Amino acid sequence: MIRFLLKGILRDKSRSFLPIVIITIGVSLTVLLSGYMKGVMGDLIDQSARFDTGHLKVMTRAYNINKDQLPNDLALLDVNELVQSLSATFPDVQWVKRIKFGGILDVPDAQGQTTGQGPATGMALEILSGRSGELERLNILSSMVTGAVPKKPGEVIVGHDFAEKLKLEVGDEITYFGSTMNGSMAFKNFSICGTIRFGTAAMDRGALIIDIADAQEMLDMENGVGEVLGFLNGGVYSDERATIISEQFNADFVNNTDEFAPIMLRLKDQNGLSDYLDYVDMFSGLFVAIFVMAMSVVLWNTGLLGGLRRYKEFGIRLALGESKGQIYRSLIYEAFLIGAIGSVVGTIIGVSVTLYLQVYGIDISGALSNSSMMMPSVLRAKFTMNLLYIGFIPGLFAMMFGNMLSGIGVYKRETATLFKELEV
Repeated sequence: MIRFLLKGILRDKSRSFLPIVIITIGVSLTVLLSGYMKGVMGDLIDQSARFDTGHLKVMTRAYNINKDQLPNDLALLDVNELVQSLSATFPDVQWVKRIKFGGILDVPDAQGQTTGQGPATGMALEILSGRSGELERLNILSSMVTGAVPKKPGEVIVGHDFAEKLKLEVGDEITYFGSTMNGSMAFKNFSICGTIRFGTAAMDRGALIIDIADAQEMLDMENGVGEVLGFLNGGVYSDERATIISEQFNADFVNNTDEFAPIMLRLKDQNGLSDYLDYVDMFSGLFVAIFVMAMSVVLWNTGLLGGLRRYKEFGIRLALGESKGQIYRSLIYEAFLIGAIGSVVGTIIGVSVTLYLQVYGIDISGALSNSSMMMPSVLRAKFTMNLLYIGFIPGLFAMMFGNMLSGIGVYKRETATLFKELEV
């Protein structure tokens, strides 16, 4: 039976070609939309975690209240002991030290006279230790445009756009001016070892990356940092695991009223990400559901119209002695085969385009040239296992449902009216 129907579908292009094309387009769009939204939202969260929030973040309570001001005067002290304790208590988390700072970058000439200045946003990482994994986590090696990463103290990486603006090259000397942890004047000479482009305008226009030991010396922060970030093993954020760790850590300081006592926050507790993640999950799911429903209605109508056009065929088959049940079942089987063919082809196309966008993405750097918002300049899709079956919801079931409704007309056919129709 199935073989007979499949031959009919393949041979009668006028009856099957259009429904298969419509199903293929609908399924491929459904798969692509789902994968693209998953990838874009995931990239935004991942970039925020790598550059700012971590999966977990430890800082003082006072620093947390004023963190937008980069208040290094409220930094964590005795941080080496703190990191050792965290590593021993939570061995499945990698803990890294970071310092964020801001100031003025001065470019002197051969005589020491200023030739250019610009505001810099600095980030101090554990680079020279070689054990933190920060170079890989922030994609620094792959983002380097010229030069190399710091190999010794006193070397600095500068944002490529920033370097072009100030006409800086690898090997040039620059001077940083700012304030120390204690509020006094801070200045230090650096040698440019490389330039970098993250693809984020907010960072490329003023990024300054140095080793954390240089920052501690420059800012009078011996054995102190602004933040300690934690990254769960595997690099994938788990809110359930992060909640357990943060609650366990914070329970040790719940009765401590010192404003310099440490506090641990999850990724969702920072920068309004809790509401953002909830909205993302809700709206992405709602958007995909609406799209699936819309495609289901379109394909349901396709099946319904396809069945209505064949009422005369059904009458002839009834006149030849075929039972109404047999016709109805064959109609459903045929709809299943057409839906399956279109869904399989559509899923293959949708997954293929999703994988392509996962690798190459869509470059929106031109739209972000004047943006100060940190977001990826290349939007990528993400392949997940649900893409292998989500397209079958509109492609298979909607098509079958439409044919089931139209097939009800088979039971309303009367042989007495058949000859009158055939005369027309």
